[in-house]
Amino acid sequence: MADYLADVRKYDATASEEVVNKIVKHLGIALRNRDSSLVSCSDSSELDRVRTSWCMKKLGQTDAAKCDAVIETVCETMSGDRSKSRVTFYYLVAKHLGQLSEL
Repeated sequence: MADYLADVRKYDATASEEVVNKIVKHLGIALRNRDSSLVSCSDSSELDRVRTSWCMKKLGQTDAAKCDAVIETVCETMSGDRSKSRVTFYYLVAKHLGQLSEL
């Protein structure tokens, strides 16, 4: 759990451990497999999944274009990381949408 929090804090030094834990709990079994624990910004089906499952379903966004814009921003923000942690990616999407308190 500390590894996830440390990774998120590379992008948000004040990240709440409670919020990160909620994201980890939401992702559950997906984090057990290295491939599914990472997000690939070059894979359009992966980004579609993030938009549909996280941005729209979990965070309740109804504007797919807004979700896509936020996902693109997060991809740019994390461009220095070859391996983009799904927990960190989801955290940043929620943060850009102003929905961390909703988790």
